[in-house]
Amino acid sequence: MMLRALVTAAILIWQWPGHVLAQHTEMTTPEDMKLIRLGEYEVPVVAGGLYDRYRSKPPLSIIAEESPETDLSWFETLEKTQVDMGFPSWSPNFYYENSRISMVYTAELERLRELMPEEVRDIVQPLQVWPGRGLVVLTAYAYHYCDNDQYNELALSIVIQPPGKSNLGPLSLASQAWQNDYWGYVLKLPVNTELARVRGVAGYALPKWLTRIDYRESQNEVIVEMFDAETGNRDLLIQAKKLDELSNTTQFVKNSFVNTDARGQ
Repeated sequence: MMLRALVTAAILIWQWPGHVLAQHTEMTTPEDMKLIRLGEYEVPVVAGGLYDRYRSKPPLSIIAEESPETDLSWFETLEKTQVDMGFPSWSPNFYYENSRISMVYTAELERLRELMPEEVRDIVQPLQVWPGRGLVVLTAYAYHYCDNDQYNELALSIVIQPPGKSNLGPLSLASQAWQNDYWGYVLKLPVNTELARVRGVAGYALPKWLTRIDYRESQNEVIVEMFDAETGNRDLLIQAKKLDELSNTTQFVKNSFVNTDARGQ
């Protein structure tokens, strides 16, 4: 009974924060873009956007001026560090206004194991929620306002146990939910801007590619569409009702992932 309740809870769809969803969603045109050099890459960015002006380190005073409704108190507790991604950058990235929608599905456990490289399986394994079944999470992100300008992203991830922890199946999943500390192995991570793709591939060896991803919403529903980069045909449609009741309670949630870096480590 606990497992059934846990899985039911995991299939909830959520978004936040409600007051920013219509902001910073203007479509850019070629006239709005400029080319910059990031290491070996030539990358189009929004002319005059946050990344063009500040390269991942905008002063919070600028964010407060441009987005006065955004609560910056948590960001004020964090410090950025300069890192080498094949080009200089600042970490961590700050995402000031976002929304997302997530769905959790069961999947064949053996197939999930096959999709993970052997060197990753030596460290972590898919969680088994009942015999022969694991979990995958499909999440659509809309980053309305962030250090890397506005972009949309889709993530398909296998739910795993934290490295160094025992894989206890449903108990491990219950522990992650209880602690709001979730772990996954990312299978797919398409994005809709070249800046997001280059930073993800060069900096973190993430499985990103560039394609069209549309995010829109009405008063009652959220719609996300992803299109094939070569044919332009729609590959994926997510259409879901918004929750009737949205919480205003602040929560600290960690989402961590394991993957191999550019050297296969």
